[in-house]
Amino acid sequence: MHLLGMWKEEKPKPQSWAAKNRVRAIVIYHKVAVTSPCGRRRVIHRRRRRKGVLLADEALVSVSMQSSWRKSQQTARESRGCQTTAIHSAEAGVQTRSSVFSSTQTELQDHVTAQFLQDPQNTLHLSSLKDFLHHVEVPIIRELVRNSKSHAFDGFQVNWEEHNQMVLCLHQLQHPRALERDLHVTSLSWSCTGAVIVCAYGRQYVCVTGRMAEGDWSNDKSYVCTWNLDHGGLNTNQADLVIDVPTAVTSLSCHPKHPALIAGSLHSGEVVIWDTSQSTDPILAQTGMSADSHREPVCQVTWVPLQNKGEFGVLSACSGGRILLWTVNSDQGKFVLKAAFALVQQQVLSSSASFKGQGTSTTPAAVSSENQSVPLKAPAVFSFRPGSGPVNSIHCSPFHRNLFLSAGTDGLAHLHSLLQTNPLRSFRVSDTCVFKVQWSPTRLLLFAAATEQGEVQIFDLSRRSLRPAATIDPGGVGHAATCLAFNCQNHQLLAVGKTDGTVDIWKLSSDLTEQIPTEGQLLEQIANQVAD
Repeated sequence: MHLLGMWKEEKPKPQSWAAKNRVRAIVIYHKVAVTSPCGRRRVIHRRRRRKGVLLADEALVSVSMQSSWRKSQQTARESRGCQTTAIHSAEAGVQTRSSVFSSTQTELQDHVTAQFLQDPQNTLHLSSLKDFLHHVEVPIIRELVRNSKSHAFDGFQVNWEEHNQMVLCLHQLQHPRALERDLHVTSLSWSCTGAVIVCAYGRQYVCVTGRMAEGDWSNDKSYVCTWNLDHGGLNTNQADLVIDVPTAVTSLSCHPKHPALIAGSLHSGEVVIWDTSQSTDPILAQTGMSADSHREPVCQVTWVPLQNKGEFGVLSACSGGRILLWTVNSDQGKFVLKAAFALVQQQVLSSSASFKGQGTSTTPAAVSSENQSVPLKAPAVFSFRPGSGPVNSIHCSPFHRNLFLSAGTDGLAHLHSLLQTNPLRSFRVSDTCVFKVQWSPTRLLLFAAATEQGEVQIFDLSRRSLRPAATIDPGGVGHAATCLAFNCQNHQLLAVGKTDGTVDIWKLSSDLTEQIPTEGQLLEQIANQVAD
């Protein structure tokens, strides 16, 4: 709205009230401009008379006021707008595939089929078949004879696996209850199929010297756990089968033919066979506390073949020096003692910890049998040169009858021959202690050793260097590797148990599993050499 003001001076009429009072009259015209909301402008003139007021001449400044309403409406109109939503697009393709399967099979004629069913021997009298056999007989026999004399593929084994140059950790298995109770992995064993790994738990106390002290085993209950690695739903944090054991399990051995049978030795001196196919009561046989059983903790158990073909017995050894051979009576669920041996100090020369055994020895042992059903025999023939410390592990070569490995607290792995007392070679494995040593089931000159530092050292005798060919370091600081086990079916798998209660499944490289053509000759050369 705009407001304009002005004034105009006029002379009053003679007879007006202003003339009588000699007062000048001022007439003020107001001009008002009004703008309506719709935009139309209208001017209004107003006249007012004031009397009795004397005004002086003065120039006034015009004042203008801008309308804020128009500006706000104009701004509101400018801010309004319209926009469409974003258009989403996607591409998809499809392809059809057509396949055709057809098969055909030829059949004998009806009369030939009936003739063959009635008298199969007369089929050779068919003229065409007889002529064909006479025609190919000579070349086939000639090729068979030639192949029998060829040595082109001697020692060759087909490997269908891809050539792998790296050692990889496939799984880390653990049992939650064993971890909560701080139990160690004491023994490992693969099933005869190579699909199931069996793990035993217990608690061993390590001495200052780095070895597992004799008798320092916990009597708390432990577990035997199994994992099927071929199972699609493998749970590394939960075992497929858990067997509660009232005392520590010191050793395990899976049956060579039956995947469900597991032999185990306990710290209490008992030997047990579990049948994993029985979920309610897996104990198939148990020695119990009898006159024939062990009195001391059993440190090793294994399956051995018996004289009857296809039959296996259980061989157990305790810390007291007794070695017992058991047969299993599955109907009655008990062991039957078949043979007993005792290693006495009088037979061991120079206080050696390792000895050469002869199972057919009839020499009576110089210890009392204590009403044992089978008399004790002395199997020791002679002793080997002792090392600088106790021996923790011994393993015979699966490819040569006279070679075996030993390892102990001196940190060395010794290669022995049954034909001489001194070791053929010695390898520095660790600066502390070696708990387990084992030959490879495929490589003739390769073996692995588990150390107190948690590493697994792999040595290859085909190399000139005495340093390890490979080192497996799981990275766990302060956790010793107590045991290891090669897989005899899947040769690339190696299981390693540790004191933190975990089991690592490693996949070995092809160089550590594939045989070298000259390994057989090198093995014979090493076995025939004379130690210094």
